[in-house]
Amino acid sequence: MSAQSYRLIISCPDRVGLVAAVSTFLAQEGGLLTEANYYCDPESNWFFMRQVIAADSLPYDAEELCARFAPLAEQYQMQWRLTDTGTPKRVVLMASKQAHCLSDLLYRWRSMEMQFDIPCVISNHDDLRSYVNWHNIPYHHTPVDPDNKAQHFGVVEALIEQSQADVIVLARYMQILPPALCARYPGQIINIHHSFLPAFVGAKPYHQAAERGVKLIGATCHYVTSDLDAGPIIEQDVVRISHHDSIPDLVRKGKDVEKTVLAKGLRYHLEDRVLLHGNKTIVFE
Repeated sequence: MSAQSYRLIISCPDRVGLVAAVSTFLAQEGGLLTEANYYCDPESNWFFMRQVIAADSLPYDAEELCARFAPLAEQYQMQWRLTDTGTPKRVVLMASKQAHCLSDLLYRWRSMEMQFDIPCVISNHDDLRSYVNWHNIPYHHTPVDPDNKAQHFGVVEALIEQSQADVIVLARYMQILPPALCARYPGQIINIHHSFLPAFVGAKPYHQAAERGVKLIGATCHYVTSDLDAGPIIEQDVVRISHHDSIPDLVRKGKDVEKTVLAKGLRYHLEDRVLLHGNKTIVFE
């Protein structure tokens, strides 16, 4: 396991001396920088910064660092946050019937390939219960009444709140979240879907794609907003296919790329590498 670090995430109007001011502050405090990322958006003149500081280089904790940094942040009109790698983020996973994305994330969690806590898994079906329970993770089945979906989402929202979730991952959860829930967790709900949208909407997109003879299939990982499948994109990837590929081949290859793209997108989020800027993201890979 890597040494404990503090991640300082900043966005603010760009101006001369900004980087120097932050670097000087950290140097004066004795903070050892182990990673630094910068970007200025040329259209908005908005600056983005990610600084990683070795926790043991400072004689005090994260709370004290925040208190000392606050005056400088105010001076430069910063939107900022500090995260502590010693406190794993709490990830609530949601799924329906398909298991490929959920099982991949559970494997990465169990093998400690990715560092996060899973307080629970929420599903509108009971199909995945035994697999989740095998991992000793609470499984909450809350069915959906098509005539009263509000009841389902009331339970979902209560479970998320009880779990004190830092991020919610829709690992092939096949329900549309209500706008109120999206608004409550901006930049905290991550979704994965095939990248055929908006060309092949509705059921059986791989069948539709095969009929059109597509040459590339892929997946998109993005933050959820009230605009369906239109939130800020975190990660995307594609895989080439040909006329030799059957529909089952397309489905299999599509699932593979969905798994890897979701895992990469979640990793970027957990490592505080994603900064939101309107409806797009700055991703420090």
